[in-house]
Formats: sequence, C-alpha cells, structure tokens
Amino acid sequence: MGRIFVVELEGRSYRCKFCKTHLALADDLISRAFHCRRGKAYLFNNVVNITAGVPEERMMLSGLHTVADIFCCCCGQIVGWKYETLHEKSQKYKEGKFVLERGRIVDEIDISPEFYIDTHASMSDAEDA
Repeated sequence: MGRIFVVELEGRSYRCKFCKTHLALADDLISRAFHCRRGKAYLFNNVVNITAGVPEERMMLSGLHTVADIFCCCCGQIVGWKYETLHEKSQKYKEGKFVLERGRIVDEIDISPEFYIDTHASMSDAEDA
C-alpha cells in the first residue's frame, strides 16, 4: 500500500467526524435538503480525501440510481456516496455530485479547540532561583 496524501482545505470546511480529515469546502455545498437512512445529508459539488467503492444500482427516495459509497481516505469510515448515473431526467443534476451524511461529518465551526494540558510537574518561581 502506498502513502496517503491528504489535501488540506483553505477556508470553512466540513471534516470527517471520526478523524477530522478535511472532506469538503462550505463553498461547494449545493443543498442541505437531502436525507438518507441515517438522517440528514448534504449535496456537494466536490469532495476530497475520499475513496470510492464499487458502483451499484440503489433504489433511493428519488428513484433508481447508480451510486458508489465514499469512504474517508484516512480512517476508512463511510461518509456518504457519489451519484454515478441517474436514470430519471429530473435528477440528472446530481450526476457526478457527492452526498455527505450529516451524522458522519462535522462543520469546522463546530469543532471546539483542543486545549493543551501540561501534565508534567513544574517548579514554582521560588524553586527556580
């Protein structure tokens, strides 16, 4: 297996909930009105740091589509799917687009800063002298 190169995104982004790897820019968000088996989902023009599974025919709320599951390239967790081929004309706008499941991503704004806690014993000023 080769080395994984991770793309770091500039600006507000969405990240993998499990390992915090960048997945998509907020500017690439098309719609927040998608739903999946696990809840809400977002449609994006482009995503990065993913690997795609094998395309398969899947019956969805909007009809029969050919989709491929997408996985975070760092931790391997499924984060959504990519629309490969859509059979209904009204749904063609989704072709080549990506859906990220809301429960599997975090908005960069939602990530609380991690605080560094020094666990080593330190000397007081009096002991320094």
